[in-house]
Amino acid sequence: MSLNRKGLPEMTKLTFAAHPFLLGFDQLERLVERTAKSGTDGYPPFNIEQSAENQFRITLAVAGFREGDLAITVEDRQLVIRGRQADEAEGRIFLHRGIAARAFQKAFVLAEGVEVSGASIENGLLNIDLRRAVPETVVQTISIRSK
Repeated sequence: MSLNRKGLPEMTKLTFAAHPFLLGFDQLERLVERTAKSGTDGYPPFNIEQSAENQFRITLAVAGFREGDLAITVEDRQLVIRGRQADEAEGRIFLHRGIAARAFQKAFVLAEGVEVSGASIENGLLNIDLRRAVPETVVQTISIRSK
């Protein structure tokens, strides 16, 4: 163990692949790193709630966006929500412009077995419903051969 300049133990990064009991979790490690790198922009604000045991809802505040201004895709187990408003300010003279036509992109990493079950927009709120499939418990017996 090495010490830093304050005499405290240095923290080393422990990866999933380095732990002897976690075999084949390198993809999970990549998902964690991708999540950490995703934008931390607070726009638009959102909520995540559990609506039932295996159901979730992501709600984004998208006031001013129409249904056609929004796109929802799932790319490599990553839920991506994009919004782009058409700039309708041409020919208008603003004395104050506090409501900006602002594009955004929000991404959420979905766990294995989590699927988007639907989306709706109501009163300026975009609701995206998710459900997690409950896998069956599988018991497998492995035969031992002698050589």
